[in-house]
Amino acid sequence: MAIGFHNAPARHFPDKNVLKKCLKALAEKHRHKILQLDFVFVSDPELLEMNQTYLGHDYFTDIITFDQSEKSGELEGDIYISTDRVEENGLKIGAGIKEEYIRVCCHGLLHLCGLKDKTPAEAEKMRAGENDGIVLYFSLLQKNQ
Repeated sequence: MAIGFHNAPARHFPDKNVLKKCLKALAEKHRHKILQLDFVFVSDPELLEMNQTYLGHDYFTDIITFDQSEKSGELEGDIYISTDRVEENGLKIGAGIKEEYIRVCCHGLLHLCGLKDKTPAEAEKMRAGENDGIVLYFSLLQKNQ
């Protein structure tokens, strides 16, 4: 299992080792095994350009997930995350920036596990999965202290 965090911000980012354990456990809960995940942190303009180029969408987003998995149940992918969006949403939503980074990382992993978020019912399942990941992260963090 390999999880990489590329260009992760120094401030407000969760403990990387704990986040890796959290993502691994969340994948296992959804009956998947992580082979290789790369989380790449970029700016709003960079992610907007990717959204336009690869998905044909002309709007800002917090995350774009590219599934590279070859076998069912095995996760490989590249997950691009806008630090600008995460930090703004973390302040706006009120949960905080660190928790928003955890949420968005879990969101990308859950997409690779097959969860969608287009309909209200799908979005509800996605939010529940994200919340599971956040609770798991803080539980693991406490065990590490």
